Amino acid sequence: MNERYIGVAPQGANLICERVNEKLGQHPEKRLARILLLLAHLGKESRTETVHPGINQEHLAQMVGTTRSRVSHFMNKFRALGFIDYAGSGALTVNNGLLSVILSE
Repeated sequence: MNERYIGVAPQGANLICERVNEKLGQHPEKRLARILLLLAHLGKESRTETVHPGINQEHLAQMVGTTRSRVSHFMNKFRALGFIDYAGSGALTVNNGLLSVILSE
């Protein structure tokens, strides 16, 4: 099952990148928030979801179209605000409060 998922992951990442590219006028922080929510498949009924552990800040930077250091800065900010957290295994957990970053102007 994992091999099948990993084979599909690049296609899913491309779809996410396409959606993000539609929003290039947005600030990189909002683009990152949107990508994290899409990767976590966060729905209205869910409070938190885990992002695939193979996704790192370099991958996120490529998807957002910014540098890894900028992604790191935003991730630290999101963590301080309680929007994301890292599990003991290093897996990233996304809280639905991150939606407020996207919806705010």
